[in-house]
Amino acid sequence: MASTNEYTCPCCGGAIQFSAQAQKMVCPFCDSEFSIETVQDYAKHLQGDGQDNMSWEERNREWSQEEAEGMRIYHCSYCGGEVIGDDNTAASTCPYCDNPIVMQGQLSNALRPDYIIPFKLEKQAAINAFKQHLVGKKFLPKVFKDENHIEEIKGVYVPFWLFDTGVNGTIRYKGTRVRHWSSGNYDYTETSHYSIVRGGAMQFDKIAIDGSSKMADDLMESVSPFDFRQAVEFNTAYLAGFMADKYDVTADQTIDRANYRVRESVDMILRQTIVGYQSVNIENTNLNLNNAEAKYALYPVWILNTKWNGQMYMFAMNGQTGNFVGNLPLDKKKYWRTFWLLMIPCTAALYFILWFFLGGFGL
Repeated sequence: MASTNEYTCPCCGGAIQFSAQAQKMVCPFCDSEFSIETVQDYAKHLQGDGQDNMSWEERNREWSQEEAEGMRIYHCSYCGGEVIGDDNTAASTCPYCDNPIVMQGQLSNALRPDYIIPFKLEKQAAINAFKQHLVGKKFLPKVFKDENHIEEIKGVYVPFWLFDTGVNGTIRYKGTRVRHWSSGNYDYTETSHYSIVRGGAMQFDKIAIDGSSKMADDLMESVSPFDFRQAVEFNTAYLAGFMADKYDVTADQTIDRANYRVRESVDMILRQTIVGYQSVNIENTNLNLNNAEAKYALYPVWILNTKWNGQMYMFAMNGQTGNFVGNLPLDKKKYWRTFWLLMIPCTAALYFILWFFLGGFGL
């Protein structure tokens, strides 16, 4: 039995039909008209579209027996966090929720990092930055300052997955150009639609995705970036005196975020070559990764968690660059007391001005 091909409108994507009157293919949805040759060429173009092929390879890294014997796992029963420390680490509280943590035993069932960025800033630098962060905070509760155990600030290596890959392929866009004109009593608008194809090859190195669910993404974005040029091959000696967060987000679980970053970056670069259109939208992407590999690294962060009125407030500082972020509580009583102390004189002055200009002195 013979079958009839269904063609789609290049403008709106709706099904189009042949019009005997116009002797063209006509779209009943947007009233666009096309020659049969144009529609057939467009259909062949769509059939030639490929799909993204964005898979990654993850290397299996194992700790040596000697390294594992020198490491200890500490578990927090409150937030579920797990951190790694060496034999000399006297870990007693969780760096993420400040609750007690207990040692579970030797390191096992964890991947060995490929790289580490050693701490460049000492603990005192983090303490000074935190104190400076409190300066000028007039509505900060006094008890928060007094009860804040600033000396308990902890140096923690945060896990990151690093994605390296080459990318080649194409992105097909739909572009429009709009022309307006008037003739007699009528105004006209003409919209022209274009199929735009751009492609090329690019290389991405060290796309960093946070591997810890305990570190909020917005927090890590605030203390980033880290300079990978100062990274070295992992060695357990760098963990001495610090703790390392045991990743709880695997490389496989972060691949979608890495692929999103790749697509967004490729799209941004290719769009720069498209000019002269009122609108440009993606119709199809056909991107292929090559030599795609995920590696594991530890980045240094100073962390201080403080509980106040049942809420947790976190301060974090990049242990390499000094970038920091911190959320602080607000003393509402002090805020409103200051507000009314300022508002009462202002209200009185405004009343006097209105009274004066509205005839208070008989004017």
